[in-house]
Amino acid sequence: MNRLFGTSASKKPKPSLQDAINSTDARMASIEVKVRKLDGELARYKEQMSKLRNGPGKNAIQQRALRTLKQKKMYEAQLAQLTQQTFNMESAALATDNLRNTMATIDAMQVANKEMKRQYGKIDIDKIENIHYDMEELLEQANEIQETLGRSYAVPDEIDEADLEAELDALQLEEEEEGPSYLADLNKVPDFIDEPPVEVGETPVQPEAIKQTG
Repeated sequence: MNRLFGTSASKKPKPSLQDAINSTDARMASIEVKVRKLDGELARYKEQMSKLRNGPGKNAIQQRALRTLKQKKMYEAQLAQLTQQTFNMESAALATDNLRNTMATIDAMQVANKEMKRQYGKIDIDKIENIHYDMEELLEQANEIQETLGRSYAVPDEIDEADLEAELDALQLEEEEEGPSYLADLNKVPDFIDEPPVEVGETPVQPEAIKQTG
């Protein structure tokens, strides 16, 4: 039957909201061109009437200007209607996009929720607590081992701290009586000097002369 009447088996897809907006914008652009053209004609009629005196010629031009003005008003009314239609369709398109984004967000949240439930289902809380307790015991054992390895074997346990403090005070007293090492006899001649000190103005004595004199 479709072949006999020449109809196509596939139906033409319905225009989308964006297609309707584009079509309306094209109609508005065409009407705006007509309005600009009528504005030009009205300007020409106005110039002609300004040069004519009252009479039949001026009245005829005035009638043409009135018809042009009515036509312009009609196009402007259509343009206002199409502008409102475009605004309504764009608002609907924006609401549709927002709803689509909302649904996509909800779908993503549902997928994430299922995945989280699946992952949490693999976790055993009791097992985690047992691991935690085992870690605490291991740390306590490690601390005990460190304390055992850090014990001192040379110091006897029966030494009194008061005796240690008294011995420390005695050592400090001895250091104060002896004085610091840098205050030793500065006039003592070092052993590594072979020649006696020379006074100012004297001739230094050679070591060989000292040996002969001796």
